[in-house]
Amino acid sequence: MSSSTLGNIKLKAKDIDHILPYLLLAPSVLIVLCVLVFPMWDGLRASMMNYKYGNAVSFVGLDNYRRLLTDLQFLNSLWVTLKFVTLSVAIETVLGLALALFFQHEFPGIRIVRTIVIIPMVITPVVVAILFRLIYASDAGMFSALSLLFGGQQVQILGQPVPAFLGLVALDVWEWTPLMFLITLAGLQSLPQEPLEAARVDGASSWEVFAHHVLPMLKPVLAIAMVLRTIDAFGTFDQVFVLTRGGPGEATRLLSILGYETSFKYLATGYGAAMFVMIGIVCLAFAIVALRALRRVQP
Repeated sequence: MSSSTLGNIKLKAKDIDHILPYLLLAPSVLIVLCVLVFPMWDGLRASMMNYKYGNAVSFVGLDNYRRLLTDLQFLNSLWVTLKFVTLSVAIETVLGLALALFFQHEFPGIRIVRTIVIIPMVITPVVVAILFRLIYASDAGMFSALSLLFGGQQVQILGQPVPAFLGLVALDVWEWTPLMFLITLAGLQSLPQEPLEAARVDGASSWEVFAHHVLPMLKPVLAIAMVLRTIDAFGTFDQVFVLTRGGPGEATRLLSILGYETSFKYLATGYGAAMFVMIGIVCLAFAIVALRALRRVQP
């Protein structure tokens, strides 16, 4: 074999080595484009259309977004969603931190108890919603049964606005507190122990150690956990759809429920797509603000 032929083979081998990483990544990139990028682009395109099933499509630009700013139903759903997300995430953060502090100490059977604590997180959301619907039922639910046992009346939870909203928050807290617990526990276990031991040697109490050392070092972990949970809470749909379907009235009509009804019940697909895009914009704005705040709380 001539030297020129060997040289050509070496050049081809180098070319293959150069493009091989891209060839290996190509299937994953293609999947991401198909299941993530294209739906996002198509949803953004649909939000700028006056599109209804069975009707002609016309381009309206930002008219759907301008309509949202004056739509009282959308603004009410946005307010309900903000209340739901704020209350749920705040309670989940506090409870998750409390559980993490408790389970940080070893005791007999701790692994079994930890497993029991995280069970709600691994149950399918629809199953969780059905379970709570049975608990909240006015005729045979747990609260009504306890009330009748002590001589009271049936408890109407899902039939009244405030109890229904609080019941939805309780469901979300029960299901997702384990996630905050796991993230916070991992953060606690990764903290350096030297500053804590030095504080104890100096005579600091447990509360002082927590307030002046543990909590400041744990703030970045808590901030990240809250950002992730908040973004996820904005998209809550399954539990609300099964539990209340947005009722009674508009007490639990989150943006996800309103967008679903607009798109598939009233067949205003373009306007519904604009609502979902607005959810994404709100989440993106919150993430940007939270990340900037995270840089300030980092020790």
